[in-house]
Amino acid sequence: MSELLLIAASGLAREVLAMVRGSGLYDVVGILDDDEDKLGRVVDGAHVLGPIRDALKFPHALLLVCIGSGSGRESVVMRLRTLGLAEDRYATAIDPSVHPPEGCRIGLGSILLANVTMTASVSLGMHVVAMPGVTFTHDDEVDDFATFAAGVSLGGSVRIGRAAYLGMNASVREHRRVGAGATIGMGAAVLTDVPDGETWAGVPARIIRRGNSPQLEDML
Repeated sequence: MSELLLIAASGLAREVLAMVRGSGLYDVVGILDDDEDKLGRVVDGAHVLGPIRDALKFPHALLLVCIGSGSGRESVVMRLRTLGLAEDRYATAIDPSVHPPEGCRIGLGSILLANVTMTASVSLGMHVVAMPGVTFTHDDEVDDFATFAAGVSLGGSVRIGRAAYLGMNASVREHRRVGAGATIGMGAAVLTDVPDGETWAGVPARIIRRGNSPQLEDML
């Protein structure tokens, strides 16, 4: 069984811990987090061992970045890259309830929690996070660091940009595009393309903000 280090003592890390322990996917060595107040704490049985840069002290362990914000995950991955961490050091965590058909692709560093559905020819980039009950249908393409809250549904041939965030129970009509860094609010119904960096909400979804922030993601 491969060793696994989690990056960030977060709620997502707790969900990943429960998943990998229940399935026996990995042997969790511990958690790394830059918050000094968390050093030495125990999170659901996993010890916070040190700051993120200490990943280099565990050369045989795979890593998962458990930060809910896609931009936050990207920032950590870029930092570790400058320290010499190779892309093949990242694990992929897929709940046993998820059954990707032949022809689907899931990038390293991605996390798919319970009951995520993938139909045909779905492509997920690196460090994508899909919370429980997300549905990807035929020919969907998702760029790196995108985040899907619970219950998100994509129609066929949807394109999701880098580090986009889709809130709980949002849906996107087939053949539409959600741009890089865009945020889609909870329960929104996206019927038209969403430009890069914009925030849309409502049914049908409409623009409510140009530009984005992690704080706004938390609200949506």
